Amino acid sequence: MTLQGFFTAGPFDDGDPVTGHYYETASPDPTRAQVWGYTAALSHAPGDRLALHAMSNAPHIAVRIDRDGLTPETVWQDEIDGGFAATPADCSERGCGWPERLGLTIPEGWKSGAYTVTLAVPGHTSQTMFVLRAASPQARILMILATGTWAAYNDWGGSNHYQGLSGRNGDDFAAHVSLLRPWATGFVAWPANAPRIPHASPLLTKPRYPHMDFARANGISKKYASSGWAAFERPFALWCEEQGIALDYATQHDLHRDPGLLDAYPRALIVGHDEYWTWEMRDHLDRWIDRGGELARFAGNFFWQTRLSDDLVTQTCFKYRAGAEDPTPDPTRLTSYWDHPHATRPAAATMGLTGAMGVYAGWSRCAAHGSGGFTIYRPGHWAMTDTGLGYGDVLGAASKIFAYEVDGIDYTMTHGLPYAAEGAGLEGALTIIGLSPATSLSHSTGPWDADPFIGALDAEEVALNVYGEITAETLGRASRGNGCMAEYRRGKGAVFNAASCEWVAGLIARDAPVERVTRRVLTGVWG
Repeated sequence: MTLQGFFTAGPFDDGDPVTGHYYETASPDPTRAQVWGYTAALSHAPGDRLALHAMSNAPHIAVRIDRDGLTPETVWQDEIDGGFAATPADCSERGCGWPERLGLTIPEGWKSGAYTVTLAVPGHTSQTMFVLRAASPQARILMILATGTWAAYNDWGGSNHYQGLSGRNGDDFAAHVSLLRPWATGFVAWPANAPRIPHASPLLTKPRYPHMDFARANGISKKYASSGWAAFERPFALWCEEQGIALDYATQHDLHRDPGLLDAYPRALIVGHDEYWTWEMRDHLDRWIDRGGELARFAGNFFWQTRLSDDLVTQTCFKYRAGAEDPTPDPTRLTSYWDHPHATRPAAATMGLTGAMGVYAGWSRCAAHGSGGFTIYRPGHWAMTDTGLGYGDVLGAASKIFAYEVDGIDYTMTHGLPYAAEGAGLEGALTIIGLSPATSLSHSTGPWDADPFIGALDAEEVALNVYGEITAETLGRASRGNGCMAEYRRGKGAVFNAASCEWVAGLIARDAPVERVTRRVLTGVWG
């Protein structure tokens, strides 16, 4: 059933903006106005060959390539051959297989950054993108884009790691997702007037999700606010550009492929939502930190282990089904929680914090009516310099930086100060600067305010997969959590972890204390 444009409802769609299954895909009608494209690789360096694959109803496609920024810079534009090509039903998992329409050697003069590719034919326009690494470092900070999570949430073609057309009945999420397909609308450019995720529905009413209401009403991806360049990294990068803070760019896929990616950089930056990581990504990051690297992480929800194909275009995550369906013979590489006992590698060992400690805040019935910021316990910490905040004050409440998905740690309180609890999986010293409550349980008082989207399922899955069984005790442990802002020292290096997806909302709102912390962490001496 076509809803509007190229917006399609799946065979098991229930019509609800939140629980329904609806997505973009190409039309099988070769006469219908449409144009779609993707690049053969997610990341390039100057001198690499950029290959653009595309299909359209028209014989020619107008293409423009821009380096994104405060003032996007057009670096190439021309007309290329078009033409119709069929789209496989399993394109989300195996790729679209469309013909190459453009091959371009990337000039040496193009700067590192995120590059948007706009494709247009009469009656339709779409966008894809690629990332350009620096041939040699041009900045002190390398921004690592959370492309593992981009891939997991992209639902173009009907499937992602959350919902889809897979499984025995064609109604399940895809364990394998391909980069060889377009990005869903909202991933490359933020839709005009689109709401962000944080939303507190009135008490004793059924929770609503304005961002998904907006998505269904406007024919865009229901995951536009959960992941992608436009949601998190882009507004953060624009703020840095405005502040004169130079960045080079790379992807998590580059980190997976290249053990030495970070070696020339004293500091790295991760922003937004970095939920999905491979073992190799963690290895290469851990070694760099242990040798003295400093990671500034303004992101949340460090949670799932994934695997990547040798060519880096297919990501695998069996998630909750990993134990029964993942064919890997190595139990430590099962694509499930990092905090699942089989992984033997707690999330906190790398980041100092974990997504399994509460995770949700600011939406549904999950700490939705909390402060929206981090309550400060150590105002004397170097990161809090010049904020004006003292003990018990809240950082970022007005701009709701503590929201969507967060990372925390089990802790104890001594003389009014929080300390990481024993057995939390740390491999170094953690200093908790601020924290607030978070939960994986969307509580309700009756059917009138029960949430069919989150409900108790997430808390039950954490209880089962982390603590081994679902009981009143383990469900309580799984649902009583927190998110932290903390400094984690391991080896000779450190992680400053402002572990919340929505930290960037403070920069968008020009929340002065949030800006001061961000600037101090990115440009100051740590300690």
